[in-house]
Amino acid sequence: MAEAKGRFAYDGLDRIIHEKARLSVLTSLVSHPKGVAFNDLKALCGLTDGNLSRHVQILGEAGLVLVEKSFVDNRPHTVCKISAEGRRKYLEYLAVLEQVVRDAAKAAKREKAAGARRGLVTG
Repeated sequence: MAEAKGRFAYDGLDRIIHEKARLSVLTSLVSHPKGVAFNDLKALCGLTDGNLSRHVQILGEAGLVLVEKSFVDNRPHTVCKISAEGRRKYLEYLAVLEQVVRDAAKAAKREKAAGARRGLVTG
């Protein structure tokens, strides 16, 4: 079986986005286009202050997230938003991830059919 060279390379799986915590942050932000307060984002993603701060910094440096700092009732208030570039890259990433799932499902279906032909019971 000849496959195209690099067929399963999935180059669109951006390493910055692909990290679990950053994927969680971006998914939260894309679901809340007006932005999310830092403490709410921390709760949504199950991260500590330090973890979230570092991941938001990395995403910000990559141009994927915007951070707005202000004061509310004389207390610091930080809101994180996904940038237009972040939304675009996130959607591109999801398209590649969907292809990964389709490829895996197709391979699992072929494997199950081959097992059935050999008389093997598969789950």
